[in-house]
Amino acid sequence: MPASPSTARAINDRVALRLLQQEGPLTAGQLKQLTGLSRPTVADLVERLTAAGLIEVVGESGEQRRGPNARLYGIVADRAHLAALDVRTEGVSVVVSDLLGRELARASVPIADDTGTGPAVEQAVMLVERAAKEAGAERLHTVGVGAPGLIDPATGELRDSSGLPEWHRRLVAALQERLPARVIVENETNLAALAEQRDGAARDRDTFVLLWLGHGTGAAVVLDGRLRRGASGGTGEIGFLPVPGTSSLPSATDCEGGFHSLAGSAAIAELAVGHGWVATAVSPGEPEAAALVRQAVAPLSSPSPSPSPSVSSGADRFLSALADRLAIGAASVVAVLDPGCVVLGGEVGQAGGEVLATRVGERLARMSPLPVEVRASTLGGGAVLRGALLTARESAQDDLFAPRPR
Repeated sequence: MPASPSTARAINDRVALRLLQQEGPLTAGQLKQLTGLSRPTVADLVERLTAAGLIEVVGESGEQRRGPNARLYGIVADRAHLAALDVRTEGVSVVVSDLLGRELARASVPIADDTGTGPAVEQAVMLVERAAKEAGAERLHTVGVGAPGLIDPATGELRDSSGLPEWHRRLVAALQERLPARVIVENETNLAALAEQRDGAARDRDTFVLLWLGHGTGAAVVLDGRLRRGASGGTGEIGFLPVPGTSSLPSATDCEGGFHSLAGSAAIAELAVGHGWVATAVSPGEPEAAALVRQAVAPLSSPSPSPSPSVSSGADRFLSALADRLAIGAASVVAVLDPGCVVLGGEVGQAGGEVLATRVGERLARMSPLPVEVRASTLGGGAVLRGALLTARESAQDDLFAPRPR
């Protein structure tokens, strides 16, 4: 059946708004060309969207003949403000942006292990409130939260997870109580994968696996363009994967003895010590494991001057041993999913760059008959915040761009 006039108007409006979001400011003539709609129809939708406060004139196209079609229309960026949170065991980072995703404020706060649940939650919530104030946002429309642990696919809530501080779960409820905003929670690794697919190492892939290498380990699975979460939200809990090379087996409440024991940050630091490799300097906020890998890669990837044989040898041994470990986890994922591409994510994956990715790829080629390309993250640890912001923006736009009753 043909769409009713109101349905057709709503569809046309959403198409125009998506084009403005993707392409930036456009003239009415450009909207006509890109949508295939008639001139009167485009004129009507421009009038509707302007009256609704969703678009505005942001300039002129520079055409020789001035007129209505020379006006450039763009989305009203401050129609809504968004926040993204990266919740780690050691602290919280936040970014506040406008509806187009332009960053307006950024802040972070460390939270010590011995901080009580109440004070920890208060520190995190106040951080968001201060960042929103700095950004000039009277209220936040949507808040995207990336956190470690399992997200219940039915309720969207952060589930109890062993080893994670209690304030993580309390924080979500506190944000919902204190902020007049929609709060969306997603697993940190899943958000990192969304960001790498949109803006990072997997831009040309609709099927891939992100292997998260940070404080802990995890994996995110994207198949046919869709993020897969599993029946209980636990897809990618690779830290619990039983692997050779550990002294025990993981349990339902502890991932020690699983892949985490080979590739978590503490395990990487221990591996470096075993090969006589020590980080000489750690950048502020940089995990020790990432610093170790970054400094090991440097003498092997720099064309000149040539590193001393002892430095080169130590770096080579450490990275080879690390690549052996990472290939074990990656091979298990490849054997089950055949993703064609594995992205080494997180701070460690980014620090390892092409040097580490190449070594892991060489080992996978020997271990598996399935072709797979291994890539280094281009966003690193920042992928979580980027993914949370993208999720918040999509949700806010879906709400604001939805047809309204007439």
